[in-house]
Amino acid sequence: MPIQMLNEIEQEITRFLSDLIRINTTNPPGNETAAAQFIAQYLAKEGFKTEVIESAPGRGSAITRLAGSGQKPNLLLLSHLDVVAANPTEWSVNPFDGTVKDGYVYGRGAYDMKGMTAIEVLTLKLLKKNNVPLKGDVVLAATADEEKGGEEGAGYLLSQHREKVWCPYVLNEGGGLAIPQKQGNVYPVQTAEKGILWFKIKAKGTPGHGSTPNMADNAIVRMNKVITKIGEYQPETVYVPTLRQFLSEIAKINPDVEGYFSRLLANPKQSEQILDELAKKDKALAEEIRPRTKTTITPTIIHGGVKENIIPSECETVFDCRVLPGQSVSRTLSLIKRLLIDVGMDKLSFEIIQMHDGNESTAQTPLYGVITNVLKEFEPDCGVTPTLTTGGTDSRFFRETGSVCYGFQPMRPDEPNDLLEKRMHGIDERITTENLVFGTSIFYETVKRFMT
Repeated sequence: MPIQMLNEIEQEITRFLSDLIRINTTNPPGNETAAAQFIAQYLAKEGFKTEVIESAPGRGSAITRLAGSGQKPNLLLLSHLDVVAANPTEWSVNPFDGTVKDGYVYGRGAYDMKGMTAIEVLTLKLLKKNNVPLKGDVVLAATADEEKGGEEGAGYLLSQHREKVWCPYVLNEGGGLAIPQKQGNVYPVQTAEKGILWFKIKAKGTPGHGSTPNMADNAIVRMNKVITKIGEYQPETVYVPTLRQFLSEIAKINPDVEGYFSRLLANPKQSEQILDELAKKDKALAEEIRPRTKTTITPTIIHGGVKENIIPSECETVFDCRVLPGQSVSRTLSLIKRLLIDVGMDKLSFEIIQMHDGNESTAQTPLYGVITNVLKEFEPDCGVTPTLTTGGTDSRFFRETGSVCYGFQPMRPDEPNDLLEKRMHGIDERITTENLVFGTSIFYETVKRFMT
C-alpha cells in the first residue's frame, strides 16, 4: 500500500507549532520549562505521562515513553525547545506570535527546531492512536539548552537520568531537507557532525599615546598578526566516510556534477581548485561541500582599545573552529599554537570556551535502510545520502555513549535551500504547513516500520 500523506493532521500540527512558538524560549536564558509543560499537558490528553525534569530553575526538558514488547531496540525521538534570539524590528511578523499566513507558520524555532518537535509529538500520538504493535519502546525527549551547547539539556539528562532517555537509536535534527538535483531530489540523512573548538586569544602589549606609536607595543597590531597567521593556514583535506558517500550518491542522480565529484574523490589535494570550478556552475553546492573537507577556523568576535588616542595594551578575539570527525580537537589547538610561535607566545593567552570532538554514525544499519525505503516508496526518483553537518547538535552526547544517531526532518524545499537555511537563525524563519504534514507522514511511517 502506498505511503499516505496524513492531511487530516494539518490543522492540529499547525496549531500545536504556532502555540509552541508563542512560548518564548530564547536561550539565554532559555525558560524551556514552560514549553516542556505545554508538551506534557498536550500529551496528557492522549493518555501519556510526561515528566518535566529541570537541570536548573526554568531549564526543563520533557520526557515520555510509549512502551513496546522488548523484541527490538528502543528508539529516541530527540528535539530541543530553546531557540536563538530574534530582533522583532527586522521581521515582517512578530517572531514569537506563531503567525500562520500564506501556507506558512512563521516564528523563531519554526524550522530550528520546534517544527520537528511538533512532528515527533504528532508521530508519538499517532502510534498510540493507531495501536501500532511496537516491538521496542519509543521515547520522546524535548530538551533544554541545545543552542548553548546542550550541557543543561541532553547532557544533563544523560549524566543524571540516563535510564530515562538513552536508546540504541536516535532520530534528531540535522538532515532531511531535500537537495534538488537534475533527475530528482536527494534527501540527506545527518550521520556525522564536525567537532567544536571555540577559543579566545588575548594579545598583550604596552599602552602609549596614539600619536607616538613607536613608543608603545600595540596589542591590536599583534592580534592582526594572529588573525593573519590563522587565516593563511591551509588545513589538510580529508574526506570522512560520510562525505565520500555523499559525493557518490549526488553524482548518481545528477550527471552534471558527476565529473566534478569523480575528480574530487580521486584528487583530494586538488579539492579547492575543483570546487572553484564547480562554483561557477553551482555555487550553493560547491560551498555546501567546501567546509566539509577540512578544518575551518573563523574569527567571530574582536575587542580592543579604550579611547581614540590610547594605544591598547590588550586585544582579544574569539575564534570558531570546526574539526572533522576522527580528528582530535586538542591536537588542533596545539597546531594553532605552533602556528603562532613567531607572533610571540609570551604575549598571547588562550581561553577555551567550548570544545568537543566530531562524531559519526555508520549508515549501515536497519534504521538507515528503513529511512531509505520509505523515502523511495514515497518518491521513487529520489536519492538518499548520509551527510556531514558543519554545525553541532545534541546527537553528539548520544553518539559518545554508543547510540546510532540520524538527523532526519523530511522536508521539500519551498525556496532555494541556501535561502531557507539562512532563515534558520535569521529573519522570518518559517515552515510550510505542507512540510509539517509531509514531514510527519514520512517520519511516522519510518518509526512505525522500524519498530514493528
